[in-house]
Amino acid sequence: MSTHAHVPAVRDRTLTVFAVVFGLLAVSNFLKPLQLGGSRTGFVFLGQRLSGTPNAIIGPLFGLYLLLYAVGIWRMRRYALPMAWAYAAYVVVNLLLFNVRTPRPPGTGYLLFGLVYMVVAVAVSSGAAWALSKRKDALA
Repeated sequence: MSTHAHVPAVRDRTLTVFAVVFGLLAVSNFLKPLQLGGSRTGFVFLGQRLSGTPNAIIGPLFGLYLLLYAVGIWRMRRYALPMAWAYAAYVVVNLLLFNVRTPRPPGTGYLLFGLVYMVVAVAVSSGAAWALSKRKDALA
């Protein structure tokens, strides 16, 4: 019989930030069906902006995925690691498909915004997966 209680892994600052970011992204996805920002706020699934019933179903489902992922990071749970890599891969595929399927309005502002958005999206999603992988031995 062990006299030592299980000590949960301590989450570092980087993983704390990722957990909060994915929690906020989950809330954003839960709100997609309301289209608070107009018709351009529908959930983008496999490169296509959704509306109507598909938006009302898939947006919140991804919100649930991201909420579970954020909780997994927050609680340093092992299940968050495969979720992280799956989400990072999805982000890359979704961005590529969106850029293939969506015509660009003329002007450099959209191009610059699009490039910055892609860099941030890939950096955050893959950065979280990488950070969790570095701490995989600490995950419960």
